[in-house]
Amino acid sequence: MTVTAGILGATGAVGQRLIQLLDPHPEFEITTLTASDQSAGHPYRDVAKWRVDAPIPDDIATMTVRETTPDAIDDDVDLLFSSLPSSVGERVEPKLCNAGYVVSSNSSNDRTAPDVPLTIPEVNAEHLDVLEVQRDERGWDGALVKNPNCSTITMVPTLAALDQFNIQSVTVSTLQAVSGAGYSGVSSMEIIDNAIPHIGGEEQKMEREARKLLGTFDGAEIDWHEMDVAASCNRIPTIDGHLENVWVDTDDEIAPETAAAAMTEYPSLSLASSPEQLIEVCDDPDRPQPRLDRLRGNGMAVSAGGFRATAGGIQYNCLSHNTIRGAAGASVLNGELLLNQGWL
Repeated sequence: MTVTAGILGATGAVGQRLIQLLDPHPEFEITTLTASDQSAGHPYRDVAKWRVDAPIPDDIATMTVRETTPDAIDDDVDLLFSSLPSSVGERVEPKLCNAGYVVSSNSSNDRTAPDVPLTIPEVNAEHLDVLEVQRDERGWDGALVKNPNCSTITMVPTLAALDQFNIQSVTVSTLQAVSGAGYSGVSSMEIIDNAIPHIGGEEQKMEREARKLLGTFDGAEIDWHEMDVAASCNRIPTIDGHLENVWVDTDDEIAPETAAAAMTEYPSLSLASSPEQLIEVCDDPDRPQPRLDRLRGNGMAVSAGGFRATAGGIQYNCLSHNTIRGAAGASVLNGELLLNQGWL
């Protein structure tokens, strides 16, 4: 089965990654690209400041960009991937869902709304069933699914592997790549020879989204995990790959080798974009590192290492590619889950 797909916000950094991942995809066919009103009506190659490390696919380069409105998108598009800025997404995405489109969105708006599934397929695929509640309450024929923030999605699979030891609290300090801020998000004069110890709104996203992702769906609502999460988010001068230092306090005693084994054994899925192993544990104590480990599993795996016991539990480091696993790849994986579970 070939699913026709559109990309909302196709000229941005995440939109370009979506094109790179979807153009050769075995199940999805890109038929629609949208962007701002200034870009609409022009060939994609003329309005996209292409920054992905591969040429624009020929069939995409000549495609005419459309406005991001329901009227501009063909009725036969099965699935829309959204990389819109949240200020635009909160206005446009509900209109598209109301018009009958299914949207797999990377935008931050509505991630913690009670009737919107925030999904990492390997962690909480069952949360997708909240779409029944969403459609009943909002009267939509379409649907809205979110993937989490790029820093949250790095940490949460490792927490899911450790939750069998009864997690009580989590403290995380991130070292986040500049690509997470978009192409023009951090100037070179700000970040070269520097580190910025604050990313607006990022700490709150990690603290809230992690608890929702590890919550349980009882058929009517999602009960958030009761763990405490405290985050400090920092921007550093790496290009891609978010590295995170994580401290987990658990009720049950956990040794470093036990934590490492739990992550190694945590299952992946058989979706088209799933890595063979979701969490790859590094043997070297100085790994993972962004330059060396961000492309594990074609950028879809999470790396972990540096395990050591603490007074309350365990400390370790984890890393993933922030624009692949942490953004575009996460949206694609959610799209594959929607297809696999019969929502398209």
